[in-house]
Amino acid sequence: MTLSRHNPAELSPPTGFSHAVTATGSRLVFLAGQTALDTDGKVVGETLPEQFETALSNLLTALAAAGGTPHDLARVTVYATDVADYRTHVAELGRIWRRSAGRDYPAMAVVGVVRLWDEQCLVEVDGVAVLP
Repeated sequence: MTLSRHNPAELSPPTGFSHAVTATGSRLVFLAGQTALDTDGKVVGETLPEQFETALSNLLTALAAAGGTPHDLARVTVYATDVADYRTHVAELGRIWRRSAGRDYPAMAVVGVVRLWDEQCLVEVDGVAVLP
């Protein structure tokens, strides 16, 4: 399995994502949206960075259960209830990402939403991975 990241010079330099990812592999893993729920199904964390760290950890736990690693992520979508707050914390969110998932960035998008399933949630993360 290989993932190749493409960041053409004709586009603005990516920060914390790749413009395109090509995947060659034998198994796709579609990862459900994960929020800041603990094992009891309760929302943890008051701030967006706290919730993002839990949501990302939950996503990576689901990926590991399917036999994958953060390197296998080809696409991630982040849903935020307050995009301005997300932008305010982008440096901290980047540190959380690198600490948890490394520097092999998938293709990513951040989408502003009115609310998430659990009203207290500020962020949700889903993704697609390609495994050998």
